[in-house]
Formats: sequence, C-alpha cells, structure tokens
Amino acid sequence: GKLMGDNLAAGGQTLLFLNRRGFAAAMQCYECGDSVTCGACSVSMTLHRRRTELRCHHCGACRDVPRRCPSCGRDSLIELGLGTQRIERTAAAMVGGARIARLDRDTASRKGASGRILADWRKGLIDVLIGTQMVAKGHDAPGVSLVGVIHGDMALSVPDFRAAERTFQLLCQAAGRAGRRDRPGRVVLQTYRPDHFAVKAAARHDYESFAERESAERLELGYPPHRRMTLMRFEGPDLKAVSDIAEESERALARVCRRYVETERPLVRGPAPAAMERVRGNFRYQIQLRSPTAGPARMAAAEAREAVARKAVKAKVRVTVDVDPVNML
Repeated sequence: GKLMGDNLAAGGQTLLFLNRRGFAAAMQCYECGDSVTCGACSVSMTLHRRRTELRCHHCGACRDVPRRCPSCGRDSLIELGLGTQRIERTAAAMVGGARIARLDRDTASRKGASGRILADWRKGLIDVLIGTQMVAKGHDAPGVSLVGVIHGDMALSVPDFRAAERTFQLLCQAAGRAGRRDRPGRVVLQTYRPDHFAVKAAARHDYESFAERESAERLELGYPPHRRMTLMRFEGPDLKAVSDIAEESERALARVCRRYVETERPLVRGPAPAAMERVRGNFRYQIQLRSPTAGPARMAAAEAREAVARKAVKAKVRVTVDVDPVNML
C-alpha cells in the first residue's frame, strides 16, 4: 500500500498482476511454502468433493485433506484462491483517490471494454490497473513504474509438470512491464516460496540456471522434453460413462503396451479426472502416456481408442488423442 501511494504521488502508474491461468484449488503451507503434492508424479494435488479430498490429475491417486503440512508438520495449510475483485477493493482502501481499473475475463467479455481500458491505461488516465495474464505481456504503458505480482508462486500449485516453467515465464513477463523507455521501475513479488528455484531465477532474469535445474528434474521424472507425451482425453455429459470408458481404455492400453520391448514400452498414468473436471456441462477424464519416442505412445493410444470406439459413441463419450499436449488441464 505504501509503495502504491508513493508511486501515485510521484506521478507513476501501478500494475497489479494476479496469475490465475489454469488455476485449480490446491492446499499450500503458509509457513514453509510447499503445496501438497503427489509422491508419484511430483505435481500438486487438487481439492475435490466439497473440499474433503485431494486428487492427483496425472495418476488418479487420492488422499484425505491432511490436518498438517506433510513437509514441515505444522498446522498451517490454506486453500489457495484469490480474485481480482477482492484485490480491487483492497487497493481502493489502501490508496484513496486512485483511479483503479480491472482487466480480467469478466471485464474483457464486455464488447470493447478491454480496448477502452488499455487505451486509458496507455494515456495515463488509470493510476492502478489490476489484471490477470492478459496484462502480463504485450501491453506497454510509458508511465508504469511499479509492478506488483500478487501471489507470484500460485502457478507452482497448478497440477502440470510445466508449472515451474510457466511460473518463471510469467514472472519475467510481468516484471518486464515496469520501467519501460526512460522511466526507472520497481517490481515487487509476493510469494510464500522465495527459495523456489523458479522464483529465484525469475527475480534475477536468469534463464540459464532455471533451464539447467528444470531440465535435470524433468529427466529424473521422465517428462518432456526427455520423453514424448500423449494424452487420451475422455469427455461426456455422464460422469459414470466417462469414467467407465476411461477405465476400459486403460485396460486396452495395458494389453497393447505389453507388446513393446521394455525400452520402448509407454508408461501409462491414470485414468484420472482432468484438473478442470467439468467444462460446459461435460465431465472430463484423461490418461497420460510417456515413451522415449513419440511412436509407441501415439500408436498405443490410437489402438486403445479404436478398441472402445463403439462403446464410446453409444455412451456419448468423446475420446481424443493429443500428441505432445501443450495444455495438461
């Protein structure tokens, strides 16, 4: 609040950035910063079923919500979740008289609204702009001298093996909005995990050290780019039908994969609910396959899809195969 007030008094603009891209409710410890993760997949587990169960969206593993942090043992677990509207109210209370605007999915959905907000932002008619990912890159304003990244480590709790990579990328992009042209800038990063290698590397804009550490971890866990990945996705209006077809596909995959020699045999994870388990009224499950080259996983998935095709059509379940998926959610 003080920094925003000082920046306003000096005639500068402030950007407050909240990353909610691919956000899924997770449990994080506010003492040690760790989130509850799946031991087999090294991704954050996600809250389900009235917030009493945690589930891994890579392998389907479940566990009850723990009372204490599994990493440090303290009673300090919290559910992640923060919205731009709440930040807007807090900012207005902190900096009285500031002209505040919000640019997120809700405001951008109104025809022409995002264009007007960004035009006013570039003209200096807005003192504080609060936004999600759409303001983190590509929208330069010469008057921006303070960038606040709120809960900058939130993306680390997204159940995706690329979580660290996306955190590093977004933090660097958000920081790049400050101090454009000839005006010096300041970037403030809020984080529960200041010692995480992605956060520390982003603070230094140190791509080399980040890439070296991230590549070593991906190699150890068998994730891309060291292995190729294929996702089988299952989607339909009836939850039981979707889960049944996914389970039958997994059994078909087990039969198919036995035909490959061990060095080429795909590793199968799942079935498990997708991180965004229900979209537009359809339930979503997925199975993950990883193999040294793209061929075995892709062909095994295609054969398994063919094996359940008739039942899937009858059950109104859409089965798709995504090779080298960009989005794991």
